[in-house]
Amino acid sequence: MIELIGIHKSFGEKVILDGVDLSAKEGEIHFVIGTSGAGKSVLLKHIVGLLRPDRGQVLVDGVDVTHFTEKQFYPIRKKCALVLQHATLFDSMTCEENVSLPLLKHTDLSEKAALARARSLLEEVGMADYATALPVRLGDGMRKSVAVARALALEPEYMLFDEPTTSLDPLSARRVDALIAELAEKRGVGCIVVSHDLPSIFGIAHRVTMLYKGKVLASGTQEDLLGSTDPVVGQFIHGKPEGPLETT
Repeated sequence: MIELIGIHKSFGEKVILDGVDLSAKEGEIHFVIGTSGAGKSVLLKHIVGLLRPDRGQVLVDGVDVTHFTEKQFYPIRKKCALVLQHATLFDSMTCEENVSLPLLKHTDLSEKAALARARSLLEEVGMADYATALPVRLGDGMRKSVAVARALALEPEYMLFDEPTTSLDPLSARRVDALIAELAEKRGVGCIVVSHDLPSIFGIAHRVTMLYKGKVLASGTQEDLLGSTDPVVGQFIHGKPEGPLETT
């Protein structure tokens, strides 16, 4: 289980997170939602040590990693794979070469074996036909699928997605949703998904946490949020232009 306990984070005098709690279990899809600037991505980066909290604790499978050194975070980053909003693939390498890269870097597999494993992972995410293609020739949704395959190379227990459907057309976005759902159901991977994509949220989430002004405003199942009487929650999840919600 991933646990964030009482996370506080400020940049200068700007308070981003003000005592946030969050947890995610293996096989669970936990969405973190809120307006732009609510601290969603900042929260995610604390799990893999890209940011450190001013106060609070980060636990991964019961181990307090809050004050880990950069070297100590290496195994944590293998266990918790981060998929960024932009696919961050190497455009000079084929898709299968991109996916095989972490295997060559972190395992004893030969290049031939790593490429074979990469092709298997690409098949798993529906990208087998593009194994030898350069990422620059692919659409955004396809590139994100390749990025997921690369993240799966080291068999993580958890996957952290930062706005995985942003900039995608509706069909590509739902394909990414289906891929995340399959990871949780078939592989038992725990997924934390930062998003403001309402179809994604109410399509695949097991639990949802809404951040607002640095705090957890609401947390629960899809049904809990839909039944919330909080006017800010209601305005956000129904996409109403008028209401008390303040954006940053």
